[in-house]
Amino acid sequence: MSQYVPRRGSYGIDAPYAFAFISFLVFLELALAIDEAVTSGRFRLFSAVFFVFMIAALYLHFTLRGKFLVWAELLDQLNLRGDERILDMGCGRGAVLLMAAQRLTTGRAVGVDLWRGFDQSGNSADATRRNAVAEGVAERIELHSGDMSALPFEDNSFDLIVSSLAIHNIPGSARAKAIDEAVRVLRPGGRLMIVDVRGTRRHQGQLIRLGMLDVSRRRPGWHQWWGGLLGVLQATKPSNGK
Repeated sequence: MSQYVPRRGSYGIDAPYAFAFISFLVFLELALAIDEAVTSGRFRLFSAVFFVFMIAALYLHFTLRGKFLVWAELLDQLNLRGDERILDMGCGRGAVLLMAAQRLTTGRAVGVDLWRGFDQSGNSADATRRNAVAEGVAERIELHSGDMSALPFEDNSFDLIVSSLAIHNIPGSARAKAIDEAVRVLRPGGRLMIVDVRGTRRHQGQLIRLGMLDVSRRRPGWHQWWGGLLGVLQATKPSNGK
C-alpha cells in the first residue's frame, strides 16, 4: 500500500449536494431522536442517527482522503517512465491529474472538464491551476474546457488516460461516447484506467467490443474498505492501433 502523502492543494467535496442531503438527514434524525427521548423517554432513534452519521463520515473521509490513497496505489502500479502524455477525463480540481503530474519528468498531464460545481464543490479551471501551483507541478499540466463525449484532441494523442468518479456524471448514452472518445485519443499501446462508482461492467464490455486488450475490472484492495463501491477498469490499446 502506498504511503499517504498529504495534499497541499484544496480539492473540494465530490457531489456536494449529495453530501449536503446526507448531512440534512443526520440533523433530521437527531431532532427526531431528541424529540422521542423528551416526549416518551425512549432512545430507539439514536441508532438511526448513528447509522446516518457514519455514512456521512465515510463519505467525507473518502472524498477528502480515501480517493487519494486509492489513486496513489493505482498510479504506482502503472510504473510510469515519466515522459508520458497523460489525459485526465473529468479532472475537476486536479486530485488525480496532479498526482499523475508529480510522477512525470519530461511528460505532460492534461486535464479536461466542464467545471460544473454540481459534480464537485468549487470546481473551476482557476481552482485547478492554484492546486497545481501548490503541488509544484504547474509547469507540467495543461487544462482544457471540454466534454468527455466529444474530446477536443486529435486521434492517438495520449499514452495514458485516467478518469476518476467522472464518467457516471455524464447523462445516458453519452457515457458510451466518452469511452469511444477515450479509445480514439489513446495512442497504440497506450493504457486506460477508469475508477467509478457504477457503469464499469458495461464499459468493460464496450472496451472488449472495441478491440482493446487486457481488459480487466476489479475492486480496490481489501485494505481500501472505503473503496468497496468502486470499480477499477483497465485496458490497453493494441499496438497496431486497430
